[in-house]
Order: sequence, then structure tokens, then C-alpha cells
Amino acid sequence: MQRIARCPLGQPPKKKKTNNTKIGKMTTEELKNIKADKIVDARGTACPGPLLAAKKAIGEISKGQIMEILSSDEGTKKDVPKWAQKKGYEYLGTVEEDGYFRIFLKK
Repeated sequence: MQRIARCPLGQPPKKKKTNNTKIGKMTTEELKNIKADKIVDARGTACPGPLLAAKKAIGEISKGQIMEILSSDEGTKKDVPKWAQKKGYEYLGTVEEDGYFRIFLKK
């Protein structure tokens, strides 16, 4: 009998991401072409470092501007979108690069 992997809360398994898959509100290609108004480089810092750096930097941009967070911490992929939603910012998506993540928010 073949076992079927179950996902939490009955959600379907996540599909493997391709170069043009939507992650957040934009495709990977669209995200790669964004020119952010503010870039926060938090690579090499462990949780909660990247989130704290993002919280500090968000005050330096105006409403409607885009912030890009660079992080090598796996937890940042989940923490930043949750924080953005809680604060009323728009999570645009995440791009996985070699050894780090590029996370995009719109204030």
C-alpha cells in the first residue's frame, strides 16, 4: 500500500518552484527585476537579527516604497511575511538565491 504524504491542516503539498512561479504576489522573474528603494543586508545574522534589521529599516522608507531584505536565515522566509501582514505592509514575495533569500515588501 502506497502512503500519501499529508500536509498540515489538509493543505495540498507545495509544488516545486520554477523560475516563473508566483511566490507571494509576483513571479520570481518580476521580483528579480525590482529596484528596491531600501536594501537591508542581514546575511550572516541568525534569528531574530534579520527581522529586527527589517523593523528598523522600514521606518526609513515612505509609504508605497519597496524594501528588499537579504537573509541567509531560513526562518526569515516565514517571519518577515507574517510581520508584514501584521503591520499592514504588502509582502511581494521571496527569491531564493545561492545561500540566501531576497524578501520583498511594499510599505
